[in-house]
Amino acid sequence: MRKKLIAFAALLLFPALPAGAIQLQYLQRTEQEDIWQPAATPPGGTSWRVLEATREITRTDAEGYIISRPEFTDHVRRLEGQRIKVAGWMDAFEPGRRQTHFVLLGYPPGCPFHWHAAPNQFIEVKASTAFPLSDEGLIVVEGVLELTGEDESGIFYVLNNARPA
Repeated sequence: MRKKLIAFAALLLFPALPAGAIQLQYLQRTEQEDIWQPAATPPGGTSWRVLEATREITRTDAEGYIISRPEFTDHVRRLEGQRIKVAGWMDAFEPGRRQTHFVLLGYPPGCPFHWHAAPNQFIEVKASTAFPLSDEGLIVVEGVLELTGEDESGIFYVLNNARPA
């Protein structure tokens, strides 16, 4: 009965179309493989799954803004002050062929106008050696991990003294 109602409604909505121009399709819902995956862990590197285990605790401030702070796992706390290696996608702050301060995204960037990463899915990189600008491919970064965000800045991780790995 429902199919007949939909077909009748379509005829009422599109009376100028020639007969047979409207064909309703009913698609079977199928499971899809999740293609939204973090960057692969480089040999000897730190997995994004480890970093993503940090819980984000949010609250709304007096002006209505949502602000957050981290709740780090013990595993992540043990990495603080250690030189780690991690792969990801560069999101540069400034124009230029070489970058010393940028964000490393754990997941491929989508829209350049809509940043979709949660605070546990990116790292602020402060490099001692400039990186060539890379807006398409993965890069591997090595640096000293600093855990931040207790100030509710929304930045949980910083890699200091970073360099290409």
